Amino acid sequence: MEKVLVTGGAGFIGSHFVKRLLHADDIAEVTVLDALTYAGHIENLGEAFLSPKLRFVHGNILDADLVDDLLSRHTAVVHLAAESHVDRSFFEAGAFLSTNVLGTQTLADAAARHGVTKFVHVSTDEVYGPLPEGYADEDAPVRPTVPYAASKAAGDFVALSYFHTYDVPVCVTRSSNNYGPYQHPEKIIPLFVTRLLQGLPVTIHGQGRHVRNWLHVEDNCAGIELVLRDGIPGEVYNIGGGTDFTTRELTDVLLGVCGAGWDRVSYIPDRRSNDLRYSMVWDKIANGLGYSPTHDIMQGIADTAEWYRRNPDRWAPLMRNPYAPAATVEVTAPAEEGTGVR
Repeated sequence: MEKVLVTGGAGFIGSHFVKRLLHADDIAEVTVLDALTYAGHIENLGEAFLSPKLRFVHGNILDADLVDDLLSRHTAVVHLAAESHVDRSFFEAGAFLSTNVLGTQTLADAAARHGVTKFVHVSTDEVYGPLPEGYADEDAPVRPTVPYAASKAAGDFVALSYFHTYDVPVCVTRSSNNYGPYQHPEKIIPLFVTRLLQGLPVTIHGQGRHVRNWLHVEDNCAGIELVLRDGIPGEVYNIGGGTDFTTRELTDVLLGVCGAGWDRVSYIPDRRSNDLRYSMVWDKIANGLGYSPTHDIMQGIADTAEWYRRNPDRWAPLMRNPYAPAATVEVTAPAEEGTGVR
């Protein structure tokens, strides 16, 4: 049975993936390694702590000794820990490069030493850069335009280099924009929903013509699990299948589910280097691994908005102070075999 280390497992996508993995009968143990920065919250794991298969370690992927110790006792790693907000990368590029590149290298080094059976590096469609037309497949050129996307692209190449050089069984996944419960309100869907629920206005960059593909986080996690189990080492897998919206179209949907009108919307100058369109194809994971997204976009957004409506205690403090630290967690040495949650 597999013992899987999930980095960034207290984050948005990571916490959804951990809960999914804990339900698998052939997974003996899931260890979350998370630094609990502003976007990672122990509360995201919630009911997952009821599982005796879950262990939690508060730590940083840049801590080489800690990473080495953990990977010596795990058979696979799913690497989701990352700095992920484009706007923040304009002002904190060094932190993005450190975590997303050097952190990946630290994990890959340990994976090479301890012979893991699979290393899944979770990335983004933003590495392909803007596509005025057409679609990016896994062999498309990588042309990132912002520090965030550049750091993720560099992390992709670092991880894949360890496959070619050291035979580490690396797979890379690149998904489109995720949405769903537990997402930090710095991202557009939870930002707009939480502001609209408070009766506040929202703003659109430029003319609102930027196109993004929106994929429910559970569909992305389903794709990641397929790659963990059956992905071919050395391969990249696009995970898509959501719905394309311009910012204006997305705003219209969010206004509808929140019962608000366009009088709450204003336009502001476009942000720097705001790519007009991302688009990719995902035939490879569909045909090769049987991936098929299942969430309807309208129902998914309605359910997501309802989660934020019902859980203001989870996001209201972050609206007051988006840089607020996560809850303090006391963590001792890793639990011994069979001792459950630590």
